[in-house]
Amino acid sequence: MNVNDRAAHANSFGPAADIYERGRPSYPAAALDWLLPPGSPRVVDLGAGTGKLTRQIKERGLSVTAVEPSEGMLAKLKQSVPGVPAVLGSAERIPLPDGSAEAVLVAQAWHWVDPQRAAPEIARVLTPGGRLGLLWNLRDERADWVRRLGEIIGSQESERDTAVGTPFGPVEIAHFEWTETLGPERLIDMVASRSYVILLEPDERAALLMEVRRLMATHPDLVGRTEFKLPYITECARATVLS
Repeated sequence: MNVNDRAAHANSFGPAADIYERGRPSYPAAALDWLLPPGSPRVVDLGAGTGKLTRQIKERGLSVTAVEPSEGMLAKLKQSVPGVPAVLGSAERIPLPDGSAEAVLVAQAWHWVDPQRAAPEIARVLTPGGRLGLLWNLRDERADWVRRLGEIIGSQESERDTAVGTPFGPVEIAHFEWTETLGPERLIDMVASRSYVILLEPDERAALLMEVRRLMATHPDLVGRTEFKLPYITECARATVLS
């Protein structure tokens, strides 16, 4: 994906903030346990979207500041997670003071940034020895219906890159398996919240969503069900800023 295409996809979410909030999953507690440093770190949720991860950090009783480049997403975040500091900014330009956090988490968003510019800027807002954590929810396509869903809506492989670079140390990787219970309309919202689906022409988007509805109406694991389990593997990466 070239720079212009990446920008178009990254900027697509604002008008779809309501769908994103309804459709996107949260993250497993075990992943946050692994990503966050011990104690009571001050956390920045960078590329916070509508506040899916922000909410979970707040529920742990931690101090969290949300940073999001889309005004539409930020407005939805302020509505969904009231009382949390939330500011307009990007990974390359974070409007926070030096040394203002012990951890910066980037959920489902590192693939939208320029690591060469973002890594030094993130290091700036971290305290010495601070931690950068990245995470992505990946559908577990070992389940037949999930594999078929992937054939309809496209691969996940291009959506993540765990390269961080200077001034961070080596990147550690971990994976966490979990399942989310959802119904047919939540699944449609999840698909509709993907950037490339948002950018489709209306007739193309309608045709794709109809294929997903057809899957739910015909696959033996889904047909007739009002709720079903979608298995995920959350891929996590963490790195510590070098002193």
